[in-house]
Amino acid sequence: MAAMPDPARAPRRIEDYAIIGDCESAALISRDGSVDWLCWPRFDSGACFSALLGEPENGRWLITPIDRTERVTRRYIDGSLTLVTTFETTSGIVELVDFMPPRKGTAALVRLVRGVRGHVDLCTEFILRFDYGSIVPWVERLEEGGLRAVAGPEMAVLRTLVPLDNRDFTTVGEFTVRAGETVSFVLSYGASQLPPPKPIHPENALRETCAYWHSWSHRCEPAGRWSDAVKRSLKVLKGLTYAPTGGIVAAPTTSLPEQAGGVRNWDYRYCWLRDATFTLLALETAGYYEEARDWRDWLLRAIAGCPDQLQIMYGVGGERRLSEWEASWLSGFEGARPVRIGNAAAAQLQLDVYGEVVDAMFQARLHGLPPVDRWSAIACAFLEHLEGIWREPDEGIWEVRGPPQHFTYSKVMAWVAFDRAVKSVEQLAVVGPVDRWRTVRDAIHADVCGNGFDEKLGSFVQAYGSKALDASLLLLPIVGFLPPSDPRIIGTVGAIERRLMMGGVIFRYDTGETQDGLPFGESAFLACSFWFVDNLILQGRLEEAHEMFERLLDLRNDLGLLAEEYDPITRRQMGNFPQAFSHVALVNTAYNLTRVDGPAEERADRNAAEA
Repeated sequence: MAAMPDPARAPRRIEDYAIIGDCESAALISRDGSVDWLCWPRFDSGACFSALLGEPENGRWLITPIDRTERVTRRYIDGSLTLVTTFETTSGIVELVDFMPPRKGTAALVRLVRGVRGHVDLCTEFILRFDYGSIVPWVERLEEGGLRAVAGPEMAVLRTLVPLDNRDFTTVGEFTVRAGETVSFVLSYGASQLPPPKPIHPENALRETCAYWHSWSHRCEPAGRWSDAVKRSLKVLKGLTYAPTGGIVAAPTTSLPEQAGGVRNWDYRYCWLRDATFTLLALETAGYYEEARDWRDWLLRAIAGCPDQLQIMYGVGGERRLSEWEASWLSGFEGARPVRIGNAAAAQLQLDVYGEVVDAMFQARLHGLPPVDRWSAIACAFLEHLEGIWREPDEGIWEVRGPPQHFTYSKVMAWVAFDRAVKSVEQLAVVGPVDRWRTVRDAIHADVCGNGFDEKLGSFVQAYGSKALDASLLLLPIVGFLPPSDPRIIGTVGAIERRLMMGGVIFRYDTGETQDGLPFGESAFLACSFWFVDNLILQGRLEEAHEMFERLLDLRNDLGLLAEEYDPITRRQMGNFPQAFSHVALVNTAYNLTRVDGPAEERADRNAAEA
């Protein structure tokens, strides 16, 4: 047997990966044809392929040419998450088609190798390791071809006609594909106490999967010359949706570093309330009202209960216990440790989430979603609780792990909560103590303007008494706290441009100035860069807005995917990938550029407070 190519040992870049998914989980596949990350049966389940965050022995599934590949190209099939990787060698060309069929009771990953021209000799290396690469399963051969792997409650079944051998707890095989031929592999997952999952016909599954995605993606409302970029981003958002509940995860990964070799590595396989309004607006503006309704309904179920127990994030089913621990056996992406599972920030106090929830419900009604009877009672309870705590310090939108502070944006979003409650009474005939809500709203507004604005800097600041800036302040005009034309807003945008922009992208804040409890250094937060473009639009600086938006689009990988952050020095994407918040921001900005009443314009004009 020929020596196995080992692309995993070459330097890796986050943007070299692609995502496939079935709207319940997702896999990341490298340009070399290696499935390096897959969590089954849910986004937040233990990974059975974890090489992304460690070594090949932590689990991967490689299918690649044996001889040197001269050229590799990738594409998605017509609005779907069906990935086609084309390998060109000296002897021929093959296509590797990877997809995860929408669930019909069985979770599966299908890989088809199709001969296009000549012939290509390929190899496969299958290393299945349950529980984030820590458990070696017991493997048995199947009479019909393939194998069955079991460890504890988990079972995976690989079906293929390719002869497979075992070598040092690794399953390997070699095969040749000629023009017009197709070789298939189907990996299915199930509970170990049950019979093996029924076989899937790979070609039928491919047709059904492509038809499902084609039907979904072609409902998208146009966005001018950026329609393709919008469709690609909405496809990612759909892929990050947990279909059984409507919850949308921030990313399908954990612990991809925000700085090369750094420790800012977090688990993003959960649903953040911070994303609520932006996500709702993106879905509604694009015409996906069913998905917007499902997201709203998930939100209402997740937050149900005592207002003082509101969390900033939840599991895809609304779970609250997201305990954080470290997978010490994983070496991290390119050595970035620790690898964290779970997220301790779920227990933080973040005042902004109250505003996000109330605003999301308000925007849902304005955009035609039917009312929910119990929301009025929930809102009254939430606002009564918020009235008693809005003066407290919190950990803020960026989930700092340093001391709580009086973050300006947190106070602004507390204002948003009461402002939208007042407008719900005025515009939607919602019943509530509107005079009291107006009084609290006005008090918060005066407090922010008095303590969150620095006259010498001519700018709002990150926290009361601070001189630091924060990109979240770009949202003040977008949520309607002050008009975009207000001198304080213009001054804030200008200060952020001077101090937080580098290489054409916006950083969240200066980690050397902010006590966030972590070592110095991170990359630029991509959503903040889109928010800056939104501000340019609101200020009428349209030429600058178009130019910056185009530059941001150029940061996407060859498949149109964005991570959470971008390092302008190394020109690499950083952080968890692909990131819902980055793609939501892209969608909203595209519509802001192509519509008079885009999401930012509509939200800012409708809610702008008196100067």
